[in-house]
Formats: sequence, structure tokens, C-alpha cells
Amino acid sequence: MEAMLTESGWKGMRDFYASGTTRTYQFRKLQLERLKVAIKENEEAISAALFQDLRKSKEEAYTTEIGFMYAEISHALKHLRQWMQPTTVKTPVVLFPSSSKIIPASLGVVLIIAPWNYPFQLMMAPLVGAIAGGNCAVLKPSELTPHTSAIISKIIQETFDPNFIKVIEGDGAQVVPGLMNNYRFDNVFFTGSIAVGKEINKLAAPQLVPVTLELGGKSPCIVDADADLAVAAKRITWGKFTNAGQTCVAPDYVLVHKDRKAELVKHMQQAIHNFYGSNPQQSSDYGRIVNERRWITLTDFLQQGKIIEGGKTDKEDLYISPTLIENVSLDQPIMKEEIFGPLLPVLSFQHHDEALQIIKQNPNPLSLYYFGNKKENQVKFLDEVSFGGGCINNTLVHLANAELPFGGVGNSGVGSYHGKFSFDTFTRPKSVLETATWIDPSVKYPPYKGKLKFLKWFFK
Repeated sequence: MEAMLTESGWKGMRDFYASGTTRTYQFRKLQLERLKVAIKENEEAISAALFQDLRKSKEEAYTTEIGFMYAEISHALKHLRQWMQPTTVKTPVVLFPSSSKIIPASLGVVLIIAPWNYPFQLMMAPLVGAIAGGNCAVLKPSELTPHTSAIISKIIQETFDPNFIKVIEGDGAQVVPGLMNNYRFDNVFFTGSIAVGKEINKLAAPQLVPVTLELGGKSPCIVDADADLAVAAKRITWGKFTNAGQTCVAPDYVLVHKDRKAELVKHMQQAIHNFYGSNPQQSSDYGRIVNERRWITLTDFLQQGKIIEGGKTDKEDLYISPTLIENVSLDQPIMKEEIFGPLLPVLSFQHHDEALQIIKQNPNPLSLYYFGNKKENQVKFLDEVSFGGGCINNTLVHLANAELPFGGVGNSGVGSYHGKFSFDTFTRPKSVLETATWIDPSVKYPPYKGKLKFLKWFFK
């Protein structure tokens, strides 16, 4: 574990990158394979750390963090050689005899800052892109999940050359400004809150460091009049209360057609009972709030509406039951701030435009979920709402498809990743035009007098 990056450590990483070692296909492939093996060897320890930090069950830890990483690494290994190939593009005839190509070039030394809600996956998934892109990386895990931070540090130290990848632990409010003010990274990849994302952007701006910001926002879930409510209720309940609601793409509130609200609530109450039993605090499948500070914030939200399901709390256990709330005001904090916990406001609407106006009070959500089967209504919401990504008749699962970019828009983020999009984030397109020497037309050289007519024809 390191508390800060030293000058000698920074020089070692810069020299290692400059040597060209990280940029060969063989090296990138080997490091991805080593990462996968290391995760496998430490699978039990990772699962135990996630349980200690967030009370995640082994099953949830595997599906949302460990297994996710196996899939991400396997996808990168399968496609890495193809991703690294230059792309040939057309060349205007005016540049004859030339050819043009785009080379995916590595960035250099990158900084990856992870959050606490999926502390393993959201640290390692960007790292896959950084390795695939041929970079060195400094990793900053969240101090709010110390057990997971420790196992990440152990894996990296035991698996990789310290000049290739380093882990810096400690209080992010102290460590991150120290890193960014003292060293110029070639990209900073941050996952976390909008407020902290803005501060990261400010730290990067003086040295024109490019940033990738994976933030959040209030992701709406629309349940239309023609939705299959039994299915919608299960998928919304699962998407909301996985990880005790501490998911950046969790449905933040439900907008249900007023004629279907009572029935949807009934189905969701049944789904909560089916998933977590009559006492979710005793369920091995239901997690806990990350710390007391977050628990207090969330319990304050409980006062801002009428609880129609749940609402039970236990401060000593950092427990808040799966909770449905109605009669909330759009002006209250629960409808202004990202909830990031197991509280789900349920609002109703009569007309689509009414629902759209509510959504637009919190613009640029990270995700949007629509339940309904009429194509014209699906298209209306997809077209009129600016959001990062989402699902039709589902929640959360769009982020599990490596062929889809994952990222926000506006307030919810800058840039995207997963699969090829991770590789693209940690590389840049380098343009190259090559001209043959077997012919060298004199028309392009001075003196130009008398050549205007020919030049006009040539440039048409």
C-alpha cells in the first residue's frame, strides 16, 4: 500500500511507459490474462471483503462484481488484436499518390478513481481498458470500503510490476488533489458523484488533462398504461434494491400511469416479499448502507412523503428496509437529489407530456427505463429525454452488454466505457498519411503562375 505517489515512483512509471513495453500486443494480452488469474485466485477474499464493506452476498458479489470482471476481461482478450489494428480510410484524389490510416495510440500514465458502491468492479473494469490500451495506471480505490481497497492493493502488488500499475490508498479528498496537482496524467477516469466530478474536472483543467467522468443523476422509470405490471414490478424491484439501492443506474423514482398505480404498488410489495422475505433484515440477499453518514441522509428522506412499504431502520446495523414512498413533492430533496439508497418514490401521471415535464426537472439522467409495449410511446421517451443509456421493459442490464457504451451525458458524465469503448477511452486516434515517391507532380509546387485553372479542376 502507498499513501502517496513519490517522484521516483512517478519517474519509474514514465520510464516504463516510454520503453514501449506496455504497447506490444503480447504484453497487453499477458497482463489481462494475469489479472483474470489473480481475480480467480482471490475470489473468496474479494467476496469476503465485499461482504464486510457492504454486506453483499456471495451471489451478488459474483454477479455484479467478480463475474462481471471475468466477462469484461474475456471480451477484451477475444478482441484485443482486432482493436489494435490500424484502420485504413479513404484519401482524396488531390493527395495522390497517398494512403491514410488511423492508429489507436496509447495515452501514457492514467489515473483511475473508483467509488464505494461497486468498489471492486468499478476499479477493475476501467483498468481492463487501460491495460488493453497499452497504458500504465495509478489506481485510487475508495477509502469508504477499506476491505475491498485492501484486497485490490494486494492483487495489484502481487500481480504487476509497480512501474506498470500502482495502488494509492487513503482519503480521496487529500490523495486525489495531491496526485493531480503534482503529476500530469494523460487521462483521469473518475466514477462517483456529480459534485466530486466537477472538482476532478477543475483539478484537470489547468494542465488540460482529459477526463472521463462516470457520474449519476436521477434515473426515471416510466411505467405506461399498457405495461405488463407483474413483470415490471419484479424488474423494477430487483433493479432498485440490488446493493440496497446503492447503484448509480438504479431507478431513482417511478412514474406510473395513474390508472395503474395501485396495481403496480401491489405487485412491487409482493416482489419485495418474494425476494427478501417478511423481514429483509434477515435476508442474506439484502445489503447494508455503506456508512452512518449515508444512513442518516437516507433516513432524513424517509420523512418526505408517505411510506407505503418498508420504512424500517436500524442504525447499529446500517439497515434500511426496501421502501416505497408516495405523496412526495417535486420540491423536496428526495426529488432533487440522487437517492442512492433503498427508497423508491412512486409518482403518477395522466399524460406523457406530464411525465416528461417531471423528468426534465432533473435533466440528463444517467439511465432511463420505460415499461410499455407501444413502439410510438417508446420512441417518444427515447427521443425526448437526454440520458446516458437505458432499457425498454427492463432495468440495469444494459450495462452488462459489452457491445453497448456505458456513460452519461451532461450532468451525468463525460465519455463512456465497457468493451471496445473502454479501449477507445484509453487510446486516441493517431492520423497518418503516407505518400509514395514513385511520382511527384510538379503542379503542387511553386511557381504557381498559370496553374490556377488546373488547380481549380483538381480540387473539385
